[in-house]
Amino acid sequence: MEKKEYLFTVNNQTFIMEVIILGFQFSKEINIFISLLLLMIYILTLFGNLLIITLVVYSKTLQTPMYFFLAQLSLCDIMIATDITPNLLYVLLYEGVTMSFTICILQYYIFAMMESSECLLLTVMAYDRYLAICNPLHYSYIMDESFCIRLTIFSWLFSIFSKMISTITIASLDFCGPNIIDHFFCDFSPLLKLSCSNTFFVNLDVLLNSVPFIFLPFLTIMISYIYIISNILKIPSTTGKQKAFSTCSSHLTVVSIFYITLIVIYDLPTSGQSLTVNKLISLSFTVGTPLINPIIYSLRNRDIKFAFAKLINCFLLYRGDAR
Repeated sequence: MEKKEYLFTVNNQTFIMEVIILGFQFSKEINIFISLLLLMIYILTLFGNLLIITLVVYSKTLQTPMYFFLAQLSLCDIMIATDITPNLLYVLLYEGVTMSFTICILQYYIFAMMESSECLLLTVMAYDRYLAICNPLHYSYIMDESFCIRLTIFSWLFSIFSKMISTITIASLDFCGPNIIDHFFCDFSPLLKLSCSNTFFVNLDVLLNSVPFIFLPFLTIMISYIYIISNILKIPSTTGKQKAFSTCSSHLTVVSIFYITLIVIYDLPTSGQSLTVNKLISLSFTVGTPLINPIIYSLRNRDIKFAFAKLINCFLLYRGDAR
């Protein structure tokens, strides 16, 4: 029998040492074009999200709870894009890539952790908008600096440790081949297809994790916006309604894109779709969303536009003084 080099055996149990990521089965020319496009998207993603973080840190007008949470969201987007895109570029250029199974598991862990953190941060941002519009007199008292920091630390730590447990559960399965992942990164479903163990408890763990990371956040956001919209409708003037809604329209747009894409990828049946279509939808979520978020907040937010203009003016004045 031919020995498979990607396997090793311990106590008569066979395990995978490395996996092959196939990526997209396009022609070399199309892969090069997609690579250039993704490289441009990645650079713009880093620039847009780093710009928001920089503006929030250095602009006094943006040092509020809403923009503090927005900076955390931008950090999530940077880490998601960095976890997926560089390796994806390598996969496209070399028409597939071999990576160690440990790195594959690590990539999945970082992706799952960042997406979970983003779910919680979007929920915190919805709660922030609810307090600002529905309870403005107590907003500053409730949303003080220490409370914002506690909410952020909870969102990060809860995601880190819960997804660490889930990833360890996945890694403890027996993976005895094949070692080919027909996807462009190590996602949950492609990983489970490599396992020769009973995956009941892993699927149960994912189902239980969906309660605090998907169901409850989505429910909280929906309830928050029901109260927000009902309070906005009570405002007598049209100008007042527009001003109140403008403070949460960007967040509502980001939440809608995030959850619609999430549901399409992970909840809707994919039996009637081709693998290529599934990959492209997943690509829009993993690579497109981190770029779209800063664009939405930049184009529809006067405070960020003003802070950016002020930063440019300061930079030009500095260069003029240096000369």
